[in-house]
Amino acid sequence: MKGYKTENIRNIALLGHGSSGKTTFLEAGLLATGVITRLGRVEDGNTVSDFDKMEIEKGYSISATMVPVEYNKVKINFIDTPGVFDFVGEVNSALRAAEAAAIFVDASSGIQVGTEKAWNYCKAAGMPRFFVINKIDKDNVDISSLISELGGKFGSSVMTMDDTDSINEAIAETDEALMEKFFEGEEFTEEEFNNGLKAALKLGDICPVFTCSAVKGTGVKEVLDAMIKYVPHPEGAAKTVEGEAEYGAGPTAAFIFKTIADPFLGKISLAKVVRGKLTPAMMLYNPTAEKEEKLGSMFFMRGKTQGDCPEAVPGDIVALGKLQYTQTGDTLCDKGSIVRFAPVEYPQPTLFTAIEPKAKGDDAKVAAGIAKIREEDPSFVYERNAETRQSLLGTQGDIQAGIILSKLKDRYGADVETVPQKVAYRETIKGTSDVQGKHKKQTGGSGQYGDVYVKFSPSTEEFEFADETVGGCVPKQFIPAVEKGLRECMEKGPLAGCKCQNIKATLYYGSYHAVDSDEMSFKLAASIAFKKGIQEAKPCLLEPIMKVKVVVPDDYTGDVMGDMNKRRGRIMGMTPMAGGLQELDAEAPQVELFSYANDLRAMTQARGSFTMEFERYEEVPGNLATKIIEAHKAEEEANA
Repeated sequence: MKGYKTENIRNIALLGHGSSGKTTFLEAGLLATGVITRLGRVEDGNTVSDFDKMEIEKGYSISATMVPVEYNKVKINFIDTPGVFDFVGEVNSALRAAEAAAIFVDASSGIQVGTEKAWNYCKAAGMPRFFVINKIDKDNVDISSLISELGGKFGSSVMTMDDTDSINEAIAETDEALMEKFFEGEEFTEEEFNNGLKAALKLGDICPVFTCSAVKGTGVKEVLDAMIKYVPHPEGAAKTVEGEAEYGAGPTAAFIFKTIADPFLGKISLAKVVRGKLTPAMMLYNPTAEKEEKLGSMFFMRGKTQGDCPEAVPGDIVALGKLQYTQTGDTLCDKGSIVRFAPVEYPQPTLFTAIEPKAKGDDAKVAAGIAKIREEDPSFVYERNAETRQSLLGTQGDIQAGIILSKLKDRYGADVETVPQKVAYRETIKGTSDVQGKHKKQTGGSGQYGDVYVKFSPSTEEFEFADETVGGCVPKQFIPAVEKGLRECMEKGPLAGCKCQNIKATLYYGSYHAVDSDEMSFKLAASIAFKKGIQEAKPCLLEPIMKVKVVVPDDYTGDVMGDMNKRRGRIMGMTPMAGGLQELDAEAPQVELFSYANDLRAMTQARGSFTMEFERYEEVPGNLATKIIEAHKAEEEANA
């Protein structure tokens, strides 16, 4: 693949609902430009874009893939993104490397959920966009009606290139001189029209609609022509942590927007050059890792095939082999001119799955495999809950979780199973108690003796300890041991073995033995007092309450509210949003939300979204608390 100047490069992300024809369009583009001699089919697993073994097995894209198409002396770097909603992280990565997005629409299916989501992703990213209506060869397709629907759904910026009046008006609004010319009824020159349309596209004032049949090859070259004409080449400023960095000459700076774990070549980092040039063996600085990286192999990728890259210019996308310290979202730059590009933003995980190795002792293997998978997909999280002692995989849904677990097994030999997720319940007291804790042991020779009197009461703090002893009834050197003994007991309450909170312990009296008393004796006496005192102070079980923000179309508001009530949730407020959406503020117990990501998707045909965060602990209703306590006792007996 030959080198191209910045002005002859276009970077375009392909978005849209699953099976709208993004991957097939790329096949058609490669066929039209002579790269391939036969159109690959997703169903046959022989397309250039979906080359991963798992993608071929599943029949859909999992990762964003680079597929450059060289056409009319221009290189269009296409980034094919998955249509499955779980892989929105791949879309976010692709949009960071693109100057525009093509949203594909299946002519026979019309506007789908994925169409709406793609539009919203672009809108959130401020990304210029256009529609490509694909599969126009299908029976009973009404293109005019679909274009009208697109305009009705997404606004007046949606227009075809035949709509000259609207196009010219939008172009005129990009420049005062053009506006004057428009009002005087003068025609724009070809250069004014093309540049004006680029500007209007960049501003979001125009969202052109093109049509094609990728399978038949109809209209494919026309779409490529339009992309070259109207999509802006990489220019202007790229967002940095400190501000902005201009595309063009200067000290080298490149952004790593994606990492690929190739089973044969190892780690591959996809970099978009913003400033200066990249060449093999270059020494660059990674300000995030605070390390220098020496570039090794450099190549252009087209699916799984590679082409030599002697240098990469501003705006181009290049693959870098086996970088030692650099991860997705990092910057590589000249050490004398440090810049840090803003990292890729990923949505908060909405589904957590508890997993554990099938084979004992495989924990390290699982952790290492997860770390490798996270290199290429940083959109999921893996964490250990210290209270429940469970390892949790946080994803966007079942499909992403399933893919991760399959990769764990196939690539890294770490077989895991999913287990029911536990809740980190807490215990506290509602009343007060006054108890004695006495530890006395005589075994010949020096014995053990510790004696404390402690009052327990509710507190607003997690744990509060007060020393109100007088007259040395408990020697000062043993008081820290009493506090330590109580604090250790807070880790496991008497009801269900849960961590305790909001308890005040007041040590007010005690006794000691001049020979037999020591720190351990008073620590044990404190634990005896704790167990007695908590039981006598009306102990109760607490559960985590989550703050939930749900965004849904108006049509689904009633269903979502009713469902939240069934989950013991409370709707705290509603806020109307643009585009016929409602934001619902709610609170609900965590245990009722474990499957909410899947349930909300089913309830709203994947149009609803939500975020949640911990809010506070509340008392568990009596009947549920009894079940939790009984289950804990049964588990302890089984493990005894």
